[in-house]
Amino acid sequence: MSLSRVENPCFLLFLFVFQAIFIVILYRGGPSNVFRGLLDSHQALDYSKTHDVYTNLSLFTQAPDDEATPYCSVQSPIFVGPLTITFRVLPSERTIIRKNPFVQPGGRYRPPHCLPRYKSAILIAYRNQEKYLHHLLYYIHPFLQRQQLSYSIYLIQQVGNGTFNRAKLLNVGVREALKDEDWDCLLLHDVNLVPENDYNLYVCDEYYPKHMASAMDKFQYTIRLAGMKIVRTSPHLGRYKVMDYNEETDTQEPWRRPTSRHNTGKTWKDDGMNSLEFKLLSRTKHPLYTNITVDIGYVPPFS
Repeated sequence: MSLSRVENPCFLLFLFVFQAIFIVILYRGGPSNVFRGLLDSHQALDYSKTHDVYTNLSLFTQAPDDEATPYCSVQSPIFVGPLTITFRVLPSERTIIRKNPFVQPGGRYRPPHCLPRYKSAILIAYRNQEKYLHHLLYYIHPFLQRQQLSYSIYLIQQVGNGTFNRAKLLNVGVREALKDEDWDCLLLHDVNLVPENDYNLYVCDEYYPKHMASAMDKFQYTIRLAGMKIVRTSPHLGRYKVMDYNEETDTQEPWRRPTSRHNTGKTWKDDGMNSLEFKLLSRTKHPLYTNITVDIGYVPPFS
């Protein structure tokens, strides 16, 4: 390399920019995270102009038998961004099934037109929230299909009169879902939250837990308690609508429940998958989800 080239201001500027990009790639955990961040920051999002979640979903059709099935594109060709979400009309199960013809028993879906790049399991803790469930299933199935994911939806249902224990039910869901598939990602989902943007990718980060509902800061205390590093979806993508039918206290949103009288600060390291005890009562494949009914033992009510 000649001295005159090194001293060239344009070349020095190019070298500086190249090194900066390289450092960002290393810092953010690889190229995929960097490009995802660029997408998040440059995607024009106007929530005053929303689209039906089923828009262009019919373009994903069964591939001909005589053609080799390709891998799904890195970015789905039918992304629209902000979605129209309304809870005014309660959809019936028959309507949801009709609008999602490629969903298999157990709430399982694989793209019919391409080989999926990611496999995600959606785990939902549940008890007596049928209205919430119907709305969520109506939106979450096409939402996931738009992202060209292979996925399955698991409903973990608690029986008995004890206090609703969301955390333990989700631990049960993790264990049961892993019996079916070596999932790339396990997403812990509330039954009354519906995502508003199909660019909010339901795939996991390469290194850290990922907080999907980034606009809901009230969830953050659980992460700080465990001392975990997390990745948060950009606020303009991680937007969710919250359903509220004024249910009983133990089936309300997590941030509205009273604080447990258990000393979580001392028990969180030991109270989890390594100490999980439950009785599996049934495991049934419904048309839109897999229902896992469990007895987790008596949970005392809040004082």
